[in-house]
Parts: sequence; C-alpha cells; structure tokens
Amino acid sequence: MNDLHKQKLQPLKGNNLLISIVLNIVITAAQVVGGLVSGSLSLLSDALHNFSDVLSLIISYVATKLSRQKASINKTFGYKRAEIVAAFINAFTLIIVAILLIIEAIKRFKVPELIGTDLVIWLSILGILANGLSVLLLKKDAKHNINMRSAYFHLLTDMLASVAVLIGGLLMKYFQLYWIDSALTFLIALYLIWVGFGLLKTSTKMLMLFTPDDINIKDVVNAVNSLPKAKKLHHIHIWHLSDSELHLEAHLDLEEDISTSEFNDLLSLIEILLFDQFNINHITIQPEYNKEDPKEIIVQD
Repeated sequence: MNDLHKQKLQPLKGNNLLISIVLNIVITAAQVVGGLVSGSLSLLSDALHNFSDVLSLIISYVATKLSRQKASINKTFGYKRAEIVAAFINAFTLIIVAILLIIEAIKRFKVPELIGTDLVIWLSILGILANGLSVLLLKKDAKHNINMRSAYFHLLTDMLASVAVLIGGLLMKYFQLYWIDSALTFLIALYLIWVGFGLLKTSTKMLMLFTPDDINIKDVVNAVNSLPKAKKLHHIHIWHLSDSELHLEAHLDLEEDISTSEFNDLLSLIEILLFDQFNINHITIQPEYNKEDPKEIIVQD
C-alpha cells in the first residue's frame, strides 16, 4: 500500500472560499433590496441565483473542512469523499438554477417591464466586481479539485449573469431594448446547464467508483506485466477516492514463488511505475503464485 499523492497535493485555501461566501451574501442582500426598490425582475432573479450560490459555497466550504478530518476506526477513509458529494450537489443546483433562469427569461421576454435602470446598472457593477474577485481567489484551487471547481463555476456564472444585467440595464436605459436582458439571461442559463452537466457527469462517475476516462486499464496491465517476476495483473479496480487520490486494487500472479522481501522490491517498482505513467497514487496489490482463481482483468466480485 502506498500514499504518493502527498507529493503532489497543495493545500486548499478554505479562507478564500469563506471570503467568497461573505461577498456573495452582501451581493444577494443588495440585489434583493435593489430589485424591490427598482422593480427589476432581472435583479431579483440574479439575487436568487446568488443566494443559491451562497448555499453551494457553504456546502463546498463544509466539505473542504470535513475532507481534512483524520480517519478513525469507524471512518477509515475519513471524509475524503465529502468534496465529491459537494460537487455533485452543486452541479445539480447549477442545472436547477439555470432552468429557473430560463423560465424567468421567457416570462420577461413575453412581458418586458419598465424598471429603474440606474440602480440596476450600479448593482450589477457591484456584482461583477465582487464575483470577479471571488473567481480570482478560487481559480488556482479549481484546477485540481472538483469541489472547488464546482464553486468556481458557480461564481463565474454569477459574474456573467451580472454582466448580462449590466448590458441589459445600459441598453434599457439608452435604447429601450428591454428584450436584451431576457436574451442574455437565456444564453447564460444555457451555458450554466452545459457546465453543470459536465460537473454532474464527472462527480457521478467518481461516486460510482468508475475507472477515470483518462485511464486505459489494458495499458496499466501491460505496464505492470512488463516488470521482472510479474506474470499477470488481474482482478483490477481503479477509482477516485477523492479528486486528488486515485486508487488501484488488484491481484498479481507471479512468475516465481518469491519471498516477501522480494515482493516488496517488486511492489516499489510497481508503485513508481503507476505513479509516473498513470498518476495512480495509492496501490494495494495481492500477490499470488499458482493460485486457482479467475485471471481475467475484470472479475465480478
């Protein structure tokens, strides 16, 4: 068994997520008040979007904290999968919010409303600045963590929604083109569904313990079988425990009846090989010699 993943992991900046939560609470409160005062349905729908993101960011923050808790006798993996669950929930809410935005956009497109454009413009600028800052804070962590990536896309779409509100506000103020706001909201909602579906698909595969798309099990088998004294790798499972931990569990049929110390040397070679070529960083191998059991690569347990 090995834990090479520690060599590549970087600590997630939970404080950046907390700052983003506070900023979004401020934005949501301001947009609710502004929407009621100006009569802007656009601002109120954007406030709904931001409120859903506050909840999603809180879920991501809690999941980040849980994932750092140590394993115990009753929780041998700790809460490492909490971030995948959070990403799944956030991806699902992205799609729900997008559907709600599409419904509201269609309603506004059919029945445009005269609104107080100045307040809409200034509050949308506030939303762009605050969400833009949040996006920058989470951008680095989003590259290597699915939970942070789901939070990042929530904030990015918030910023884009605020841009749409700003453009709509300006066009309504100077050109009375009230349908623009609905059209832009509709396009952003479609983008939200596209992003949300991708995250939902990825997190579902992780929760179901599917083999990652970028891993070809036959290549893994051929690589291990090419090592001295290794005859056939079989009974293989490869899955993500978390976004950063890729596990392999397998049986290895040996060419010779070697000693435990010799197997330890072979195991070290396997660990290095699988980490360097496939980024598999946690390995459990059951050694076998002339054991009568299924030797297929995939065996139904």
